[in-house]
Amino acid sequence: MRRYLLQIIIMSVIVVCSENLFAAEPLWNGFVQSSWFDEQYQYLKPGPEVRAIIVAPRPERIKPQRINRVVLFTTPNGNTIEQTLGCEQKAGRDWHFDIQHIAAQHRQWQSLNERENLILVCLDAKGLSWPGWRARHPDNPRLIRDVIAAILKQIPLKDPRLTLACHSGGGSFLWGFLNGSDTIPPEVDRFVFLDANYSFSAADGHGKKLSDWLQSDKGRSLIVMAYDDRNVLFRGKKVVSPTGGTFRATQRMRVEFEKTYAFQESGAGDFKIATALKGRIRLLVHQNPQNQILHTQLVGEMNGYLYGVTVNTPEAQDKLPGSPRSYTRWIQPEPFTMPEEKAVP
Repeated sequence: MRRYLLQIIIMSVIVVCSENLFAAEPLWNGFVQSSWFDEQYQYLKPGPEVRAIIVAPRPERIKPQRINRVVLFTTPNGNTIEQTLGCEQKAGRDWHFDIQHIAAQHRQWQSLNERENLILVCLDAKGLSWPGWRARHPDNPRLIRDVIAAILKQIPLKDPRLTLACHSGGGSFLWGFLNGSDTIPPEVDRFVFLDANYSFSAADGHGKKLSDWLQSDKGRSLIVMAYDDRNVLFRGKKVVSPTGGTFRATQRMRVEFEKTYAFQESGAGDFKIATALKGRIRLLVHQNPQNQILHTQLVGEMNGYLYGVTVNTPEAQDKLPGSPRSYTRWIQPEPFTMPEEKAVP
């Protein structure tokens, strides 16, 4: 009897393994297997002084009946793509790996989202500053469009929709993108600024371009998160100038959009929310009653990325950004590393 049961167990294992082998599909060209979460990834250099990593589900997890979506996330100043994507913290590891966790939040979103195939792309610039990169490249509006085109060329999915998201200085990349044309490409259907809208400029036509884009399709959203940074001190000095910071930038955005749209206000906890176009324009401002530096907490500790990409979708959690982290099970133990082969040029 025991021998019979053992044979059944062995055969079951063989069948399961065979099914898994049969189900596996070849990785996309140029991609390598990740050690975690059934993912594949590829490093590439899609433009001068630009690095990117594409993180995608393994091919067998891509469902042809789903909508394809690519999220481009540009890093904050001083952070690499590996630190921005995140991993578990341990003794001796740089603290930047444990503050944003864009990859883990993205994985949680995919676990909730059965409508879309989600591809995450994270980009950084030489010197770890997108404002600095743009200053070195006066033709950056054109370069940014070329960078995006080069990235999409490496993703073998048909007609992907684009979400453009950023944190901190990564917002400079998005403003450069907007400066590249009088119109926003139709494949872009969401902008997410996570404490990153410093350089909003009505004079540069940002408001008009975003407004025209929003009015052209009811499926488009502009999500902005900021906090009251006007009186925050670091080593005894204010962290923003008398005209700077994302609190004031968000005010400028609202003033510009109020020329066209009526806003509704609401509040919950420490947030004040101003919305227009039935929530498709959403400006969230943490009131910061304790005058803390919430710049990165909005993103990682408060699940800000997850909120920004899911609000106004079926996967929305029906709650405002806040602690604790909801994505801990999706954090990888070690950081992404570039394979021995060089990144795709």
